[in-house]
Amino acid sequence: MVSSSKHQASNTKLIRLLAISAVITVSAGLLFAAGKPEEEAQKSAEQWLALVDAGNFEESWNTAAEYFKTAVPEDHWEHSLNAVRKPLGDLVLRKLKNVKYATSLLGAPDGQYVLLQFDTSFKNKMSAVETVTPMLDKDGKWRVSGYYIK
Repeated sequence: MVSSSKHQASNTKLIRLLAISAVITVSAGLLFAAGKPEEEAQKSAEQWLALVDAGNFEESWNTAAEYFKTAVPEDHWEHSLNAVRKPLGDLVLRKLKNVKYATSLLGAPDGQYVLLQFDTSFKNKMSAVETVTPMLDKDGKWRVSGYYIK
């Protein structure tokens, strides 16, 4: 009976180790799936930029951060993009240049922001820098709160 007890204790330890290993694996997988804030913000920004590139200015406003929509009325946004972005022509190339996470930005409420800078070429402007600033919105989703072209 002594060997049976040792065998049972050994099995119990093995089961505990497997359970702990499974919890660690699942936790690591969830962390990996959630991604870093910079990665999530970049993905959101690139989806949003695709709307702007396609000339879908109304939808870009609709999917922007609440802070953005409060600061920039939809008709003003569309007018600005028609005046500034549209003349640049079709996107030729966009390459990520710089990524910076911040919790405080000049002139904006404290929150979670990611500043993304892209080296961009358009059909009618070969060299530009686009700055896109997604923020973590109230619903927990990354949405664009700022967009500038130099």
